[in-house]
Amino acid sequence: MSPTFDPAFDQLSTPLLAVSPVGTVEAGNLASGQWFGVSLRRLAGLPLAALEVDGEALAGALSLDAGAAATPGSAASVAAPEAFGVLCLPRLALACPGGPVRFAEAWLTPRADGGWLLELHPVDEFPGGDPLAALPLALSAALKGLAHELRNPLAGLKGAAQLLARRIPGDDASARELVALVDSEVARLAQLVDRLLDPAPPNPHIRLNLHAVLERVLRLAEADAGWAVKLVRDYDPSLPELQGDADRLVQAVWNLVRNAIEAGAGEVALRTRAEHGVRIGSELHALALRLDIVDDGRGVPDELAGQVFVPLVSGRADGSGLGLAMAQQVAREHRGSIAFRSRPGHTVFTLLLPYAAAAAADAIPAEAEAGTEASPEAVAHDMDNGAAAGGSGGNAGRRRDDRKESGDGRR
Repeated sequence: MSPTFDPAFDQLSTPLLAVSPVGTVEAGNLASGQWFGVSLRRLAGLPLAALEVDGEALAGALSLDAGAAATPGSAASVAAPEAFGVLCLPRLALACPGGPVRFAEAWLTPRADGGWLLELHPVDEFPGGDPLAALPLALSAALKGLAHELRNPLAGLKGAAQLLARRIPGDDASARELVALVDSEVARLAQLVDRLLDPAPPNPHIRLNLHAVLERVLRLAEADAGWAVKLVRDYDPSLPELQGDADRLVQAVWNLVRNAIEAGAGEVALRTRAEHGVRIGSELHALALRLDIVDDGRGVPDELAGQVFVPLVSGRADGSGLGLAMAQQVAREHRGSIAFRSRPGHTVFTLLLPYAAAAAADAIPAEAEAGTEASPEAVAHDMDNGAAAGGSGGNAGRRRDDRKESGDGRR
């Protein structure tokens, strides 16, 4: 089997693969090898479905019977080629086993011999334009009205927490901790309300350990979800401290975790990693911290995917539509970005926070001197093993069969 085919295809910059009737890669052009980051000989003979990292869209496209009914363009249910000709599969995560993950829109064209021609059009990992461009001009007035209405209930909650604290027996440390949590969250929300009513310059950023921020969020998640959700830590302890506002970051990450819980997730994982050579907007950063919030809930509804960060847009009847918009605002305050990819059963929200140039310069030589990185497996801890680096201890991660349900959608 030759790893190349018509030499004319080697002149194209679009990756092309010839697929046999049984679903294996027969050959590819030069662009396909460059895009996958492997040699063409390594691609030849691989099952096409093995190239898909996340999902089974390619396998479904190749295994349908001729009479199968489906909706054209659907990744879950794909039409037979003789019925619709060229088949388009949007946004697939693809990789040669052991190679880097790439994202592309796949076009499958049937051949006369029963095989296929696969055409790959690379796309960004996280699609979409700037959602703040859709911000209504009347939003500011609406938020100020909402903030004004929240002031009285927050004052009542604070007073109730203080009275409750006086009635707790001195030896009940757990109850006192929960009351202190209520009091601190009321204070944070009151500060947020004040900022909405009277915008002021943001707090100066100070050096902080993001893992300590994540531990505060996990404590809130424990109190909110109880036994219904398993909370997993997957921290990289080698990450340096960054400059930021701890309270604002708690607010942003808690919004993301709470969305996952309300989307019916049975497991939520918080994963931190270092990301090198990251472009955020028009700026290129030598080093950034990448936080992934991964859950196994219902995912973001397709009809909301393009406007999920737009304020006042929600997929739940009881949703405010402000959680993700506020999380994105916090990311922008830290010169970072937030994006997502989602399918039912697997949703990842990614927060990128760049390090200042000086901190990045200090961190990169330190990594080079170390020569090795801690493996993700060595630093991944779930709640059963206590808190990971930068965090405090916590209750064991817990889960039960009766998962919390809050209706479809997020936010």
